[in-house]
Amino acid sequence: MGATLPKLLRITLLQRYLFKELISVFALSLVALLFLVLMGRGLQLRELFVGLDLGIGEMLYLFGCLTPFFLMLVLPIACLLSVFLTFLRMNTDRELVALKTGGIGINKMLSAPIIFCLICFALTLLISLHGINFGMSRFRETIMTIANTRARLVIQPGVFNQDIPGLTIFAKNVDLVSGKLSQVVVDDRTHDNISMSIVAPTGYIMTDQQRGELIFELENGQLYRVSGNQVNTAGFNEYLVRISLNEIFKGVDLGEVRPREMSWTQLLRNMRNFAQKDATPENILEYNRFVVEMHKRWVFPAACIVLGFLAIPMACSIEGLHRQFAAAFALILFFIYYSMQSMAMSIGESDVLPPAIIMWLPNAIFMALALWGYRLASRERFHFVSRAPRWWTRLRRRQK
Repeated sequence: MGATLPKLLRITLLQRYLFKELISVFALSLVALLFLVLMGRGLQLRELFVGLDLGIGEMLYLFGCLTPFFLMLVLPIACLLSVFLTFLRMNTDRELVALKTGGIGINKMLSAPIIFCLICFALTLLISLHGINFGMSRFRETIMTIANTRARLVIQPGVFNQDIPGLTIFAKNVDLVSGKLSQVVVDDRTHDNISMSIVAPTGYIMTDQQRGELIFELENGQLYRVSGNQVNTAGFNEYLVRISLNEIFKGVDLGEVRPREMSWTQLLRNMRNFAQKDATPENILEYNRFVVEMHKRWVFPAACIVLGFLAIPMACSIEGLHRQFAAAFALILFFIYYSMQSMAMSIGESDVLPPAIIMWLPNAIFMALALWGYRLASRERFHFVSRAPRWWTRLRRRQK
């Protein structure tokens, strides 16, 4: 009993040591990856930010709304890097050899990384099921509110305004609070080979958040439609001029709400609605989109466990590899996984194979590789690119 207690104590201290290092590497990897992804997305949205004349606070808020969506993709990478780099450092510093000499093999080191991967899985699942819809709905709502406000400011009373592509708008009076327009004239050239002039005593500026459109609602007016040499006139009680924000700001996709922006409840509701419709090719493809998205919400969280477990035998089998090359190797591994997952999503949506099978196939393949690698690593029969650092060292010496 006296000999067993110190042994258990050493194992407990080892798990704490491993878990602490996993957390530190994870935090650094997560911040770095998330920063790179958000900066890349920011470059794509630069025209939107400039067009809406956003301040620093508004831009930071919008980036915060986009964060949950990208976290679902970044968390599995950060989990993979954390486990891989932690065990690689221990292997490079010969800590694993020292632990094996003391009777602590790889089997006794699994508690900390498994608990860590399960925590990453739970966090990614929470974001996947609830955080994405919360962030994307706030992003859409904020953009539409700002666009509505800016449109009211752009339309100066008594001036022909041409700031919105394809539209020339004149309003004698503009209420900035309610968005009400009076004595309105609109020249609409957003349709090919057709021009329309609309005259109305009153109108309103509104937004459609579900479709990502800026709307000019005109009431009790006249419409003059010119197509070639033909001119048609019609009266109306209500007429809507819809302008998609995608046409105003390039790089932003605010069309109809897509499955990837929906909550889990919304996905279930839409899937059931499409399941009750006729089995036309369009309905089948739309139904598969929702099925693929529902499996995706679980597949990526499960990738934390699969890739984290695969990282252990890979790191234990590599000797002498520099950290920068190890990180690149891990990113290539995730790129292969993500490419397979993207291909699975395309196949699932096209109805070539059942989405429920094809979506989980990459996870199954990588888990099989992880179990195979772990079995060989536990028997010390798995060695991978052990000579790559020698080649790199010789090359650097020759260059010097």
